[in-house]
Amino acid sequence: MGKTIGNPISWAARNLGATSSHIAESLSRVGSSDTQQLPMVKRLTIQDLRDCLRAGYRDFLETRADAIFVVLIYPIAGMLMFGFGLNMNMIPLLAPLIAGFALIGPVAAVGLYEISRKRESGGEVHWLDAFGVFRSPSFGAILALGFYLIVLFLIWLMVAQSLYSQTLGPDSPVSFGAFVTEVFTTSAGWVMIILGTAIGFVFALVALAISVVSFPLLLDKKVGLPIAVVTSVRVLRENPGVILTWGFIVAALLLLGAIPLLLGLIIVMPVLGHATWHLYRRAIA
Repeated sequence: MGKTIGNPISWAARNLGATSSHIAESLSRVGSSDTQQLPMVKRLTIQDLRDCLRAGYRDFLETRADAIFVVLIYPIAGMLMFGFGLNMNMIPLLAPLIAGFALIGPVAAVGLYEISRKRESGGEVHWLDAFGVFRSPSFGAILALGFYLIVLFLIWLMVAQSLYSQTLGPDSPVSFGAFVTEVFTTSAGWVMIILGTAIGFVFALVALAISVVSFPLLLDKKVGLPIAVVTSVRVLRENPGVILTWGFIVAALLLLGAIPLLLGLIIVMPVLGHATWHLYRRAIA
């Protein structure tokens, strides 16, 4: 994690499989083949995060019924994952499933970015506006980025399963209560907790780096996927403390939303989704 990004375009070519023609096309969309013409990244402060959360909450209040309707599917999906995890063979993956929800959260919030974008333009907002994403010129790039995050989520689950097998496994726990007791009262359980937290942080950092402003940028401007991801990485690189704080805020609010049978996500998801749009507006000139 200590390696520098270096040239953002070279990074995109190495890590996203972007060819020179893809990058050239994306650069032409922002006005020039010169890397200096990439979207300008601004410096952020903690006050910006407060302002974004307030703006996101205002958007939620203004479009509350619409937003709740749009995001209702997410707590339902989370509850299904919870039920799936109660299967004895899947109990060790219950916590990683819930924690991994943050990795794919940006995908789930794309429709909310579109609602905030339209509200910002002064248009009348309806819940169907969330599906305006499908009409976006960058819809293909949005799908591709969503696919990358889903793959990252699945890799995280495989790593979590492997970690369980190497510590408390490989046998399945006899019950949920026995599993919890073993996790918190044995040295192997604490090894799993510590290593799982550290590895999960790395996965969360990768997801944050490539997606903190990528989806809003793709919705707002005609740029390609490499440019969107490179710009997102640059936002993190230019504002490491602020963006990491944002990541912790998102994780904490998602955790709070998940506590009451995941129903809190009905409020947390739209507020964070709208706030992310405003964060993008402050981060990109």
